Amino acid sequence: MKRKDAQPWLWIGALWAAALAITAFNLLPSLEGLSLGSVFSTPSPDDSRAVLAHYSLLPRLAMAAICGFALGLSGMLFQHVLRNPLASPSTLGIEAGAQLSLGIAMLWFPAILGWSRDISTAFGGFAAVGIVFAVGWKYRFNSVVVILTGMVTGLYCTAVVTLLTLMNDHYLAGLFIWGGGSLNQNDWRQVATLTPKIIGCSVLALLLVKQLSVLTLGDAAQALGVKIQSIRAGALFVAVALTAFTVSAVGIIGFLGLAAPAIARAIGARRIATRLIAASLAGAALLIIVDQLVQFYGAVSGVSLPTGAVTAVIGAPFLLFLMLRRNVPNAIAVQGKALIVATPRPRLLLSLLLLLLAAAALLAIVVGRDINAGWASQAGETLRSLLPWRVPRLVAAISAGVLLALSGSLLQRLTGNALASPEVLGVSAGTALGLLCMLFLVAQPTYAHRLIGGFSGAGVVLVILFAVNRRSHAGNQFLIFGVSLGALLTALVSVILASGDPRALFLLSWMAGSTYGVTPLLAWTSAAFAIAGLFAVILLARPLQHFALGDISAHAHGVDIKRFRALILGLSALLTAIATLVVGPLSFVGLMAPHLAQRVGLPRGTTHILGSALFGALLMAAADFIGRTIYFPWQLPTGLVATLLGGPIFAVLIIRGSRQSVQH
Repeated sequence: MKRKDAQPWLWIGALWAAALAITAFNLLPSLEGLSLGSVFSTPSPDDSRAVLAHYSLLPRLAMAAICGFALGLSGMLFQHVLRNPLASPSTLGIEAGAQLSLGIAMLWFPAILGWSRDISTAFGGFAAVGIVFAVGWKYRFNSVVVILTGMVTGLYCTAVVTLLTLMNDHYLAGLFIWGGGSLNQNDWRQVATLTPKIIGCSVLALLLVKQLSVLTLGDAAQALGVKIQSIRAGALFVAVALTAFTVSAVGIIGFLGLAAPAIARAIGARRIATRLIAASLAGAALLIIVDQLVQFYGAVSGVSLPTGAVTAVIGAPFLLFLMLRRNVPNAIAVQGKALIVATPRPRLLLSLLLLLLAAAALLAIVVGRDINAGWASQAGETLRSLLPWRVPRLVAAISAGVLLALSGSLLQRLTGNALASPEVLGVSAGTALGLLCMLFLVAQPTYAHRLIGGFSGAGVVLVILFAVNRRSHAGNQFLIFGVSLGALLTALVSVILASGDPRALFLLSWMAGSTYGVTPLLAWTSAAFAIAGLFAVILLARPLQHFALGDISAHAHGVDIKRFRALILGLSALLTAIATLVVGPLSFVGLMAPHLAQRVGLPRGTTHILGSALFGALLMAAADFIGRTIYFPWQLPTGLVATLLGGPIFAVLIIRGSRQSVQH
């Protein structure tokens, strides 16, 4: 064997040696004094240590190896077929789609679960990858289109799962625990059930090796008569099946399918057969290492963490690392100015939007559901008794909409990217992590403490984003890096929440974006910030217009680029922090509102800022009204409803942006 061919296996051997060493260090104290017969055969019920080892520790170790192997193989297949080093079950939304499908089956089709849980998870996985594949097919599987479509699909599926859980908590209470990725085992049944499925899929993958090698020829292979689409379909079927079987057994193990193939390429695996085997073995070793560390931490601290969430914390930096090492092609361009026709009467249009907002606010205050769950308009004494409940939450929702719209408008102009927004770039997730840190630092945090924590988290994310992309403040590398950083921060928050700390549990209702408990003081404070922020952004409208034309144009008009950029970053972080404290870390309003203002004919200057603010307010007012009434007498979080409204719009923007880029 040549030295270059042997190098990958030396690295794989070293990785497995580390996995075995950590496993021995963690498990040997539990196995000390036990004979092999008492561990591997059915132990006596009186021997508690042997029972624990036989029915829990060893099956868990086997499950970690099997699931890691499956996800590594799945990720390598996805990346090879889609010719995209960022593709994985996590980034393509397959795991989230499987979770949503399982939740739907639990609620409305329980008979399917009684027959086979794999069917429901496979259906969700294939549906998610079908959406990504349909969009990516039109644009030759461009990296940006595929990854953004997959991540938005995953976010949207997660939002729907959250909504279903809130509406049916007595049925789906355990779905999020399962979704965190738990390898806990009570016997060998799951291992025995999962193993033949993974072996079968692995054999199919190896049988496709020769055909997969042909895919590297690209269009030349098709000219030779090779059925590329059939090969891709077969490999994708195997990859989704591997993911679905794993998710069905243990839940979501985030980003392992991304990290394992990256390791396989980094250690020098060149041929597709070598890469498939190396990625599978690397995935198994990685998951064993992570799970053993999780068990060791649980034994020392008494806190049980979900292995899947911890894996996401470790795996998400691999995506960030890949973004730093690789130039991502521009596929989503800023919307061309020539395609946007400015209205000849902007004041009239702004007046109509203001009237529409007033009508929506009046509707939200006056109309509701009565005790019989019927629609009714309240007046007189009944309305007066409801005003202290409805007005503060409506004011807070409208204020948050204005703040997010202003922040989104600032970031889109600053980055030159039509898809930049605080939610997409991870700024909102940074706000959540900053708030969580403040809860651990201050015993009884006030609104000022929470605002400082949220502002600090958002500011740090923005500084990191621009520090990494300091040479180019536009383009899709910046966008995907922000999405990746947001995924990492969200995984960190999930791990902290899984610890069960009462301070962390405070975030659960807030992260869903509920305005139910908004106080009048918080509502009017948010309104004051929204008004002040609106005036501040209007004052910056002219230098922003020059800045959008490029650094040279801005400098020629007397704009101090470094100070102005720092000012915009700080203002955007502050606006995002205030809004996120009210409606949670995800709503897509910061993305949608500026685009809606452009679509109706308000593309430039002050009119665009005012139009974005009005659309943001209108979207959040509608989301608050829908959340309050659609599932009466229960309340749905405003931020979550806004996410469900915004997800399809985000997907349309991706497709249209890609189409414009291809045409030009």
